[in-house]
Amino acid sequence: MDRIADIWGPRTPHPRGTVWPARVDRHLQEGVAEEDVDRWVRSACVLCSNGCGCEIAVRDGRMVGVRGVATDVVNHGRLGPKGLYGSWPWANSADRLTRPLVRENGRLVETDWATAMGRIAEVSRRLLEEKGPLSHGFYTSGQLFLEEYYTLAVIGKAGLGTPHMDGNTRLCTATSAAAFKESFGTDGQPGSYTDIEHCDALFLFGHNMPETQTVLWARVLDRTRADDPPKVVCVDPRRTEAAAEAERTGGVHLAPRVGTNVALMNGLTRELFESGRVDTDWVERHTLGVEDLRATVEPYTPEETARICEVDAEDVRRAARIFGESDRVLSTVLQGFYQSHQATAAAVAVHNLHLLRGMIGRPGAGVLQMNGQPTAQNTRECGADGDLPGFRNWSNPAHVRELARLWNVDEMTIPHWAPPTHALQIFRYAEQGSVGLLWISATNPAVSMPESARVRRILGGGQCFVVVQDLFLTETARLADVVLPAAGWGEKTGCFTNVNRTVHLSEKAVEPPGEARSDLDIFLMYADAMDFRDKDGAPLVKWRTPEEAFDAWRECSRGRPCDYSGLSYDKLRGPTGIPWPCTDEHPEGVDRLYGDGVFNTDPELCETYGHDLLTGGTVTPTEYRAKDPAGRAFLKGAPYVPPHEEASEEYPLLFTTGRTVYHFHTRTKTGRSRELNDAAPDVWVELSVPDARRLGVTEGDRVRVESPRGAMEARARVGQVAEGAVFAPFHYGPGDPDEAVPEDFSRQANELTMTVWDPVSKQPYFKTAACRVVRVADGGGPAPAPTTAASRPVDPSVPPTRGGPGAATSAEVAADTPGYPNDPAQAPAGDGHIAEAAAPGRS
Repeated sequence: MDRIADIWGPRTPHPRGTVWPARVDRHLQEGVAEEDVDRWVRSACVLCSNGCGCEIAVRDGRMVGVRGVATDVVNHGRLGPKGLYGSWPWANSADRLTRPLVRENGRLVETDWATAMGRIAEVSRRLLEEKGPLSHGFYTSGQLFLEEYYTLAVIGKAGLGTPHMDGNTRLCTATSAAAFKESFGTDGQPGSYTDIEHCDALFLFGHNMPETQTVLWARVLDRTRADDPPKVVCVDPRRTEAAAEAERTGGVHLAPRVGTNVALMNGLTRELFESGRVDTDWVERHTLGVEDLRATVEPYTPEETARICEVDAEDVRRAARIFGESDRVLSTVLQGFYQSHQATAAAVAVHNLHLLRGMIGRPGAGVLQMNGQPTAQNTRECGADGDLPGFRNWSNPAHVRELARLWNVDEMTIPHWAPPTHALQIFRYAEQGSVGLLWISATNPAVSMPESARVRRILGGGQCFVVVQDLFLTETARLADVVLPAAGWGEKTGCFTNVNRTVHLSEKAVEPPGEARSDLDIFLMYADAMDFRDKDGAPLVKWRTPEEAFDAWRECSRGRPCDYSGLSYDKLRGPTGIPWPCTDEHPEGVDRLYGDGVFNTDPELCETYGHDLLTGGTVTPTEYRAKDPAGRAFLKGAPYVPPHEEASEEYPLLFTTGRTVYHFHTRTKTGRSRELNDAAPDVWVELSVPDARRLGVTEGDRVRVESPRGAMEARARVGQVAEGAVFAPFHYGPGDPDEAVPEDFSRQANELTMTVWDPVSKQPYFKTAACRVVRVADGGGPAPAPTTAASRPVDPSVPPTRGGPGAATSAEVAADTPGYPNDPAQAPAGDGHIAEAAAPGRS
């Protein structure tokens, strides 16, 4: 089966309330048959945030393929195109980093580990003596393992004492965490993937699920194509596959003007109040702030909402009516809401809808504030993104003391005198030189951060010593002073936690190439070189292996909302991943949170005391305690304010960025997969039919897109984007992955974006920039955009996207799995992860 052309695979529809049938997807290297595989090694896919259970095929010491795990509660055996075709080919690339590099006379040259780490430690010690711990900054990824994040957090917070720690999760899912804290007291996904099987309405807010989480969308399709489908409501300025499914199921596609999400959400919320569809008894018992919220949304009538958002007022009423009349609504949220100037306010407004109807914590009634990366949740839990480990509150002295006792350090070493530093501020400090050492791991900010020309100047300037650890010589690594070769997925052991809190163990399948080392070993090497010690003179970091690091993390999480104390490597070697909290009381984990209507808002438990959603101003501990939340959730609102930059006579269009189904982030891995690269080999720009006609642009013409900050050039796809908007994928750097010296940056969408951020989550603003489009030349053929999803053309003559032969899909494999209820009729009478997990062998 060509899974490039058929992204989601064959359908297995089933009735509401029954278990999603299993279907095992598999792809092996050309010329390798299943009987040729030496062994299969358990893992989970790391090319989106879904966290699909899988097994790695190993032959002659090399990764040669992957297959899904039928018994895994996340994916029931399915894998998407990125997982099938992109998981492993990169590992065998000839351009892997295999030795450390150091900069000599302006050039990166190979060296040994002792020299490279010695140079880092020398600079680090000098900066600590001259400037103190604020001279150090760490910028990490959402793709390392839990054990590596926790080790880095201990080094940064207890070894160095720097608050300058963040990850590229700031670019994609910082708002998810911020919204949870503002509404419920702490981070932590309240909903579950199993809610898809039980909901009677599905709302997707700024979430192009068909392309960002393909297996999750397959799960949705298997319900919407059943005889009793849920209605779908899609909020997206492009006509995505989700929008098409909304129209097919009798739902609504709302295509608001870019940058107006809060106005739309206020309009939907007002309609719930006006129609009397608020569960007033539940709201009174379990929430605070309802009257303030009602006053905030009162001006946003359907007509006023329609005026601001450029949508139909009746569509606003229909969407609100579906939410208000449905018994079980599942809402999912992603970048369309997160990468905005009012990101947290918009995401919190989704919580408000659910709280007003008492629809949280029960089957089919929940929220999934999605992540963009496979281990973004671990970054947040472990404290590698600036937060304190275990969802502790940096402004609660008792929480700081807990960590100080656990690590046996002086509590004043742990930075807690001010909010942790977010990524864009860390880069500002590096630009100014106050951060003199910036350590970047497993991410490529030279392509992924906003206003990328500025980022290149920061990384390439002499004011900051830059360390990069990665798999390849990325655009960022080429600017570094020291480059450290890292081991990747399948080349090391560790755990990671997906969007709905499900923890998987990924076992080492093969050896890394050359002298490449795991990120854990690299961090331990640095700790040894710096000789970090606790109060008793013992080594600060007391573990040497991934399992020892996991056990240390278990103790750090014990008693906190993200409690891992009931998990172990042995337990995670079972048939499925397990969601936290996993404790003696809940040995198989908990499928969804807040079913009892009690939230983590107690002052001694909460992770934050909250913010003003409009200004970002913090709520003081005294003000918070005066509210006496007592386990009640917060209803919070904010008025709509226009985006920082709007269309003008000079720049009449609005530029927005996003993803395509075939690539992940900056293509470090997926760009090295022949199938994925052939499907989307180069950047493109999407225009609506009316805008293309006005500009004299036809399919495939080369266009130049300009903003006040920079420009990009690409061939045009005349397609499904809303009139007035211009879309481009952000994945593409200046050249192909094997290009030695990049010079042309016209492929980078982030040349145009702004260095501004949401006042609460500090997530940068990728979704709106004023722009103009100029036709440059005839492109000589159609745009290199796929034809399979939201980027499909209006021109029917464009050849369809093909190119993924060899991916097998076998529904029969699941039938051979003992105990797995492949027949929906065998679904347990109860509900939730416990019932599903028991079926594959935990009963």
